[in-house]
Amino acid sequence: MSLTSLYILFPLILTIGFGSSSEEHDALPLNYLQVRPGSSSFKIALFADLHFGESAWSDWGPLQDVNSIKVMSVVLDQETPADFVVYLGDVITANNIAIGNASLYWEEAISPTRARGIPWASVFGNHDDAPFEWPLEWFSATGIPHTRCTLPNSSVLVGISFKGRRVQFQRYTRIELMENEIKQNNLSYSINGPKDLWPSISNFVLQVSSSQDPDSAVALLYFLDSGGGSYPEVISSSQAEWFNRKSQELNPSSSVPEMIFWHIPSKAYKKVAPKLGIHKPCVGSINKEDVATQEAEMGIMKLLVKRPSVKAVFVGHNHGLDWCCPYEKLWLCFARHTGYGGYGNWARGARILEITQQ
Repeated sequence: MSLTSLYILFPLILTIGFGSSSEEHDALPLNYLQVRPGSSSFKIALFADLHFGESAWSDWGPLQDVNSIKVMSVVLDQETPADFVVYLGDVITANNIAIGNASLYWEEAISPTRARGIPWASVFGNHDDAPFEWPLEWFSATGIPHTRCTLPNSSVLVGISFKGRRVQFQRYTRIELMENEIKQNNLSYSINGPKDLWPSISNFVLQVSSSQDPDSAVALLYFLDSGGGSYPEVISSSQAEWFNRKSQELNPSSSVPEMIFWHIPSKAYKKVAPKLGIHKPCVGSINKEDVATQEAEMGIMKLLVKRPSVKAVFVGHNHGLDWCCPYEKLWLCFARHTGYGGYGNWARGARILEITQQ
């Protein structure tokens, strides 16, 4: 397993200071994270494309989930102390989950972070609420199997519900998955996005604050739902306008560095993608497939490049890509494929962000 670190320390990438004015934030209700007293940095682990619940009816599927838990556990134990975790979409493979409660797999995916008392936030990917796909092998002589979901410290057997001779599958919606995460976990910093941005859900912003003053912002972390699954793979113009409005409200002088997280790469990623390996000015370690982008560009990238405070965008989705490349004055980055679910056999791991007070 490989750990890929992007240390936000050097002028090439980003320099963050504690000197921003707190007046911009005093009157604004905002979930905030705080640099630990006595610490000089704030460390974030990005877990992308875990794909829990994939092929859940087979021997292979549950084993992949066990391996994914091992990856996250090793990362969190080696990168100690980790201050925060971002689940960067495709937490589960809903199109493979043949049980009524897909949130069981979601809870299993976040269990290594929760067990260590580390706060986290999550955004949705294209598989998290995808409709169930009937496996062809179910129509063989073996018939429709039962599905087993084993959770940490317990064993839960969940059978497919029968009604007469018909099988019913209930897809969990984005709203239900997010509400369940928030309700069941005090350490979750995820937020249901504004209702007027529906059907996208995971749209919110968190503030990283100074260890001395919760109102003094060190960085702003923006989370956006890039769609897929139950609706098109796109960041809408409404979401772009929400970001524009919120960033002007929270950071009108652009004095506080901003970082952006969503799942599916924008079309700008294809423009900067390295060819035949990874060469300067790009950095990274895996470049084994073409970028699979959102279906359309609705204005979010134009807004990001106009804001000098936006330093980087982080995405998942492509399991065979782990690089960062400059685009205008910001960086476009992939996170490492963390889960053993999903396609590809490249080394699993995580991208680590370290925000220092220098």
